[in-house]
Amino acid sequence: MKQRYRLFLRRKTVYYAFDNQTKRFESLKTRDEAEANRLLLAMNEANKQPAMNMSLARVYLRHSDPMVAQRTWQTVLDSIISTKTGTTQLRWKSAAKDQAFKSILSLPLIETKAEHFLEVLQKGKVSTNAHLRKIHNFALDMSWLPATIIPKRQWPAIHFKPKRAITLEEHQQIIAAERNPERRAFYRLCWCLGASQGDIANLRGEDVNWQDKTLSYARKKTSVAVIVHLGEEALTVLKDLPSEGLLFPYLASVRTNDRATEFRSRCKLLKIVGVTLHSYRYAWAERAKCAGYPERFAQEALGHTSKAVHHAYSRKALMKLPSLEEYEKRQTNAPASV
Repeated sequence: MKQRYRLFLRRKTVYYAFDNQTKRFESLKTRDEAEANRLLLAMNEANKQPAMNMSLARVYLRHSDPMVAQRTWQTVLDSIISTKTGTTQLRWKSAAKDQAFKSILSLPLIETKAEHFLEVLQKGKVSTNAHLRKIHNFALDMSWLPATIIPKRQWPAIHFKPKRAITLEEHQQIIAAERNPERRAFYRLCWCLGASQGDIANLRGEDVNWQDKTLSYARKKTSVAVIVHLGEEALTVLKDLPSEGLLFPYLASVRTNDRATEFRSRCKLLKIVGVTLHSYRYAWAERAKCAGYPERFAQEALGHTSKAVHHAYSRKALMKLPSLEEYEKRQTNAPASV
């Protein structure tokens, strides 16, 4: 039988394998003839008996890693969850319940083929795609997989649902309709601060500095310290809240999903669609951009450490740009600096 690959020495330096089917050269990255012949033999053998070579590869893997035959995708998920903490761990626990993953959870890693992943992606949602990528990459980083299952460029693109900021009119409707004083104050503070719902729900009276009119807290998600100067509306809201302990005792005691459900129910009654509690965060960023608020200040207020994140939040903001002539007149009429 004719061999698929032939050995070539190009430029009398490096050995290459010539593919008789594709008519292409592939560098063997060696100048040693004996080593080049061994590599060429392995390539031809792999082409003849792919099933047998897979079996041989498994034998080698079992000797190098005794757990390789027992490690399943459930093992990978459990390992990821054990490395996370707080709300991130809760999100991963929720992701692990995705029914689309059911078909691969008991499947050994070394027996997984691209078809298995494609089946999961077809059954799942956008979040399934995002989490499966992370699970796959975690297994690769831990050297539990001998090679990628789906090449990076072949993964189906992730298309998230469009997100938007809540408008002032919608916010006012919600405040007017909300009869629970704690939730009403919570929504008003969300509008003023733009912080995440989890951070606002866990604010304490001790976080408010009334002398400096500032509020300081550490973001739960990133542990980044945030200090915000409070405006009149925020100060008005805070005056009616406890001066010590949790500002929102009930909302701090419930899950993130429960706070989101209550807000969604209120929006449904008012026929407001397309917004979530996180839309207050988008609204704050867009308001800051439209008002000409310096981006570095907005980043600090939102607790972001990356400009790219802030750009994502404020990408839909519309700004009314003044003319260059107007700016030139301002510079001309401005008093000289001392």
